Amino acid sequence: MVVMKARRAATVAGTWLNEAVSFVVFCLFDIIDPLLCLVYKVADYLFEAEWKPCYCLSAKEPITTTRGKILLSQNNGESKIFTLSPLQELSGRSKIELEDISETLYTRPSLLSDLSNLSVKVTRSDSKCSNHHEKTKNKKRKSITKSSLTVNFTMVEMLRGKINPQNLSHEVSRWSDCDCGFCTSWASTSEKDSLYVKTQIPNGITAKEDVLFIHGFISSSAFWTETVFPSLLASSSPYRLFAVDLLGFGKSPKPADSLYTLREHVEMIEKSVLHKHNVKSFHIVAHSLGCILALGLASRHGSLIKSLTLLAPPYYPVPEGETEPRQYVMKKVAPRKVWPPIALGASMACWYEHISRTICLLICKHHRLWQFIANLLTRNNRTVNFLIEGFMCHTHNAAWHTLHNIICGTGSKLDTYLDIVRDKLKCNVTIFHGGDDELIPIECSHSIKQRIPRARVKVIKKKDHITMVVGRQDEFAKELEEIWKTSSC
Repeated sequence: MVVMKARRAATVAGTWLNEAVSFVVFCLFDIIDPLLCLVYKVADYLFEAEWKPCYCLSAKEPITTTRGKILLSQNNGESKIFTLSPLQELSGRSKIELEDISETLYTRPSLLSDLSNLSVKVTRSDSKCSNHHEKTKNKKRKSITKSSLTVNFTMVEMLRGKINPQNLSHEVSRWSDCDCGFCTSWASTSEKDSLYVKTQIPNGITAKEDVLFIHGFISSSAFWTETVFPSLLASSSPYRLFAVDLLGFGKSPKPADSLYTLREHVEMIEKSVLHKHNVKSFHIVAHSLGCILALGLASRHGSLIKSLTLLAPPYYPVPEGETEPRQYVMKKVAPRKVWPPIALGASMACWYEHISRTICLLICKHHRLWQFIANLLTRNNRTVNFLIEGFMCHTHNAAWHTLHNIICGTGSKLDTYLDIVRDKLKCNVTIFHGGDDELIPIECSHSIKQRIPRARVKVIKKKDHITMVVGRQDEFAKELEEIWKTSSC
């Protein structure tokens, strides 16, 4: 009894300590990030001879006319993207709509702002009756006059640069990105508008079916090709395997003008794998972020999907009535805590544009140095090498936009995708989750099970976000083959 009380007290003390330290640390980050913004504006001008727009908050400006380019709607004084009319082509790669862009890119309140907003909400709820008359008058006024359109000015500045084809940037890399041969290899190939795809064809036999592997956030196709692919080849698996480097990662193109939306990622996979290799039906195996893309593909190609295997899917159900689903998901993904360390890393990457750029500058730009040090310490351990390569070989632009526009930006969209899989697809759905995964809670997988009752959830005990595959690839390959066999019956 005494021991249990002591443990409970230690847990409470640890929680309060984590909260207190986290508050101080992230308040400091709230100060440091705007200062780094100024530093990078000067550095960008010195190294690239032009100012680079960012998503920092600035004075809001009214947009009196869209001229067929941008249509933004807002009535309550806060910026919100509504739609884009007409659809514009981005360098021939993809069509983009503004609802594909998450407001978490440019609306990330400071820690103190979040706390003050709680009291504001309470005050607003208490004053609903007193404001009712004024709201009625406002509605009448809006019915007579055209609503003014307001938006964060830097957002408009950036989007205009992205959308207007004459202003598109075709630079290979920025001064703060790595310009080594590996990271920029896509620029010297004839297929600059296609993803890097690693294909494995069975030896001596005709391929029975196709399988698409999609890696997770800040990773690469090596997560599969260095683990599961050799195991499947050794077992004489009769499947044609495709593993892609997602747009902005690994050896795939890293365009500076891309917003890395779900639409762009999915269309690039379609173009680089499904269309190019004439894939008619296929199984999908996806890890982490890749699960969102897999569900996006399933919603578009439901009749072609033979099975869905999802590993650690980042699904955070948005409560009914939540007015800001993307903000809700962002706070779940990045809780602004210093412990565990993986939460600290996710929070720095998600909440702070310029701090995260600094991390990329220190780590990604100098990944060859870090790989050299790691190889010395681990004696050229192959696993460590490909994990570091996948973790570090991307640009800040790609990671920042992918994190917000896909992981945070999907918000309640995932509910729609899951409903499509549940109601319109008949394929098997299998979910794997590491029992010790500190990045994505196991509740995410169980939440998908609640949404799709036929889904099977398998928890891999004593394995985390990475080791659920790495280190047990032979066993996992056998599990995959069993899934594919039963799905083909």
